[in-house]
Amino acid sequence: MRSKIAVLGEKESVLGFKAVGFEVFEESDPQAAEGLIHRLAEEQYGVIFITEQLMSRVLPAVDRYKTAQIPAIIPIPGREGSLGLGIASVKKSVERAVGADILFKD
Repeated sequence: MRSKIAVLGEKESVLGFKAVGFEVFEESDPQAAEGLIHRLAEEQYGVIFITEQLMSRVLPAVDRYKTAQIPAIIPIPGREGSLGLGIASVKKSVERAVGADILFKD
């Protein structure tokens, strides 16, 4: 079975993902985005890419799926650039897996 992939965020940041066949959801309102994340999870989306700008405003909804097998919620830089949420998430995962930060020193 092929997993569905969604991209969620501000229009200017996500529109280009339509060209590669991802399902794009233009949203900037945090409350609406939280509901959309839950709906996409219920609809068995395997991967949800979300702009860092929007993710920073809906962290409780994203955290709910951190240990779930699906969906994988992956932050991507928005039109304003990176907020560092993606690398911070990777660092936390590696730290949890090996017991120490072996990637980067701040």
